[in-house]
Amino acid sequence: MSLFLQQVLNGLTLGSVYSLVALGLTLVYGILHIPNFSHGALFTAGAYAAFFVSGTLGANYWVALAAAALVTAALAVVCERLVFSRLRDSPPLHDMIAAIGLLLLIEAIAHAIWGADFRRLAPPYPGILRIAGTVLPIQRALIIAGAIGLMVALHLFLTRTVTGSTIVAMAQNREGASLVGIDLARVSMITFAISGALAAVAAVLFVPISLIFPTMGNLVILKAFVIIILGGMGSVPGAILGGMIIGFAESFGAFYISTDLKDLIAFAALVLILSVRPQGLFPSAAR
Repeated sequence: MSLFLQQVLNGLTLGSVYSLVALGLTLVYGILHIPNFSHGALFTAGAYAAFFVSGTLGANYWVALAAAALVTAALAVVCERLVFSRLRDSPPLHDMIAAIGLLLLIEAIAHAIWGADFRRLAPPYPGILRIAGTVLPIQRALIIAGAIGLMVALHLFLTRTVTGSTIVAMAQNREGASLVGIDLARVSMITFAISGALAAVAAVLFVPISLIFPTMGNLVILKAFVIIILGGMGSVPGAILGGMIIGFAESFGAFYISTDLKDLIAFAALVLILSVRPQGLFPSAAR
């Protein structure tokens, strides 16, 4: 039972990170219909921004996290203004090619500045917690608590604020929202900013138990696409539930099957679930 509970906690940790990344990705797709493959590079940018602020400038972990969220949000807005907004009336393939180009560009910049060496970000609290006989590092508890807090905050923002309501309206009916005076450019910038901030926070929460390197976002973004396809393209609840499903599948699969196959389990879970439910978990919200 202790080992089982340990895998539950591990699954919650992975699922929380995946859900945060997938939330930003699904917001952009649900509102702007852009499959933003560069989202993984924003995850990487957030990690390196925190590493720079913490390691070079000497700031503490929480200042580094806030700075990384702001910097990555700004980077996401720049990408939207300089690239995606100019391709709004182009064929969808152009968005995908541009997103892949941005991914490679940001990775190349990170490689040029920091090299290919693995970097580490020290956890703010290196201790452990003991829950029902299981060991939970405090950083993993921060990941779970932080992810849940951000999900609740995002839900409240989308449902209780005027700006959030404009984003929801744009996602539900893009043409209708434009007709009633909602500014698509403003909504696009806000959506990309939120997306970038979520990716950065996910990265900064995760890297104290992982490593920082230029291509760290590639596998994460592949799994994020698995999650939003699984949950229903454009569905916020689907992104959260899909992230948790993939996190638990990886955790239990690595423990009971093989750690060498854990990265394949996400894709196997996608095939299995979509073979039963090809429309995804929340088809009504899918775009």
